[in-house]
Amino acid sequence: MSAARRMMVAGNWKMNGNTASMTELQAMMDGVGDTPAVDVLICPPFPLIGRFSGASEGRGIGIGAQDCHFNKSGAHTGDVSAALLADVGAKAVIVGHSERRADHTEVDDLVQAKAQAALDAGLTAIVCVGETEAERDAGEAEAVVLAQLSGSLPASGVEHVVVAYEPVWAIGTGRVPSIEDITTMHAAIRRAVVDHYGDAGNGVRLLYGGSVKPGNAAEIFAIEDVDGGLIGGASLKADDFLGIVNAGIAQV
Repeated sequence: MSAARRMMVAGNWKMNGNTASMTELQAMMDGVGDTPAVDVLICPPFPLIGRFSGASEGRGIGIGAQDCHFNKSGAHTGDVSAALLADVGAKAVIVGHSERRADHTEVDDLVQAKAQAALDAGLTAIVCVGETEAERDAGEAEAVVLAQLSGSLPASGVEHVVVAYEPVWAIGTGRVPSIEDITTMHAAIRRAVVDHYGDAGNGVRLLYGGSVKPGNAAEIFAIEDVDGGLIGGASLKADDFLGIVNAGIAQV
């Protein structure tokens, strides 16, 4: 990690959690304190965002969302705008997660539009990219990821763009790419981000996601151009998540 980039550890709760999960959030806030040395984010399901953001105001954990629509308002039943997310206290939004790309057929142009909508609403946009196992086995991993990146990155607002690399085959499976594989992919992503944004691309944080746990976080976070993690299942329990956050703090 570069000293010029502040590490981020973001938890993606996916379709998990409920109002009782406030106890886990409280334990996480108590554990990180009010001024942690890294940026800490929890992205719960939509109905919890307002409640969680109210509880976390002034504390060391920000609240984000898992998706947004690219329009500010309109006849889009079931969708949520980035402007509304900001209005209820969200600080960031994940766009282009592999589960959205696969389950909802989201293509790069749509992800790019969502990312731009997030930036326009004053949110940080966490843009996700990643290859499937078949694509990696075919030797296409880097080409696939860089194509997704090129099509998904917004044209402006670089200071509020975060990129998350999540190999699809590693998400929730317990499988993790080798340190060499992660190093190679993050280096390629860094070059592509700099090509896209110029020198400002050196300030874009690159997160790794895919079965990050307290036991492997320190080794992963020590990799050049890994500026933190996008954490799935391990972010649901305070003890696990705090172990990963502490691994990030140790890199500072």
